[in-house]
Formats: sequence, C-alpha cells, structure tokens
Amino acid sequence: MSGKEHDENAPWYLPINDEVEIFEAAFKLQLPILLKGPTGCGKTRFVEYMAWKLVKASDDRPLPLITVACNEDLTGSDLVGRYLIRGDETVWMDGPLTRAVRSGCVCYLDELVEARKDTMVLIHPLTDHRRILPIDKRAEIAQAHPEFMLVVSYNPGYQSVLKDLKPSTRQRFVTLEFDYPPRDREAEIIAHESGVDLDTAMDLAHLGERVRELKSGGLEEGVSTRLLLYAAQLINHGTTRQRACEATMIRALSDDPATQGAVAELVSSIFPPD
Repeated sequence: MSGKEHDENAPWYLPINDEVEIFEAAFKLQLPILLKGPTGCGKTRFVEYMAWKLVKASDDRPLPLITVACNEDLTGSDLVGRYLIRGDETVWMDGPLTRAVRSGCVCYLDELVEARKDTMVLIHPLTDHRRILPIDKRAEIAQAHPEFMLVVSYNPGYQSVLKDLKPSTRQRFVTLEFDYPPRDREAEIIAHESGVDLDTAMDLAHLGERVRELKSGGLEEGVSTRLLLYAAQLINHGTTRQRACEATMIRALSDDPATQGAVAELVSSIFPPD
C-alpha cells in the first residue's frame, strides 16, 4: 500500500464497518467481491475509494477502475468485445471487461442483474480459481492479470424475483452488505460532502431515517444518502430547507399524492416552514 492516505485528490469515503479490510484481503487473495445494498448508500463511492487505495506496486499509482452500468440491453459482446469494420479492414475491439482482465484493473459491474443472462455465464470463469475469460469470437482464453479484480453490485430490495441473482452466482463471491449509515455517520458524510453545518446535516439524517420507515407503508424505495446530500448541497447554495427537501425527496421518491403528503409531513416536522 502507498502512504498517500491524505492525498487531497483521493475519493472520500467514511468506513462504517470492516468493509475496507475485507476488500483489501479479497484483492490480495484474488477473490471477486459482491456488494449488496440499496440505491445511493455508497457502494460506487466505496469502489472508487478502494481502487485508489489499492496501489499498483509497479508504478505506485492507484489501480485503474473500469465501471460498467449494467442494463437490460447489455450483452456479453458489449463486455468482451466485437469485430468492427474500419475502412477496408475488420478489426477486433476489446470490451471493458476484456481490457480490465488483460491490463489489471478493478472492473465494477454496477447492478449486474440488469444485464442479460449471457453476461452472468460469461463472468463465472473469472470468479473461481481459473480466473479466465473465454473470448469465443477469437477462439481465445484470456488469463486474468494478477491485479485484476471483479466487483459486482446489486440492490436485492429493488430487483424483481425474475431478476434476482441465482445462488450459484452469489456463492462465487465474497459478499459485503451495505445499508444506509447510522444517523451520526450519515450526518458526518452529508456535512463533509456538502459543506452544511453539522446540525443541519444531523436533521437531514434524521429525516432520512423517518422517510425510510415509510417503506412499510408503501414507499417503494427509502430515501438514499445521495438524495440527502443533494438536499444539503441545495441548502448550502441558499435554497430554503423546505424547498430543497421538496425537490429532492417529496417529488423524487413517489408520484403518489398520499405518499408525497406523508413525506411532506415528515419534512415539516423536522424543518418547519419559515
């Protein structure tokens, strides 16, 4: 590891449990990582931070990070690569996963279950002792670079039954489970990232807890730390607290008038109208 813990250009991340130590151990042991947790709870920031923290021994630089936002149109070819026509030639173009495998990067597949089924099968050989990537169109087997690491994420509370990860896939990964931080830690994150005072950040974190309790009453997704941070940034920019919460929570979380009304009541209880 490098001694650049206080590098001002480093992604800022506040550890909640032992996730940093587990990730570092998995990297050294060449084990893949699965991140489970709700939307906006810090999974992506954590991966960015860890890629910075895992320094390449050869040049003392952060490990490169390749991020792929998975969706229902993402195919195995999108990840591995394809032949392209350039002028009079047909050339092969490596996809992001292949580039990561060859060069030694952290490859982060965000919301993996949104991708097509052939993508799941594709990554299996990379998640066991073989650490290989079959490239069928080139009749090639790419051996993973020693510093290659596969990280995938998904939100188990959001996915439908048809899009859940199969046990045979989940059991190929070291799993880190994320959730929204405790109130004091979430307030620390909000204050640091937005510049608002700690009292305002604590009130926003409290509001976040109250809104998340509405999930049992029909709210599909609890308010994320990301949305609380957006509200804090608006407040720090001069927007009133009520208006900031309306724009980032009341309108964003639901189109149902009853649910919007319930969130609005919580906002008013913590941030009374001026």
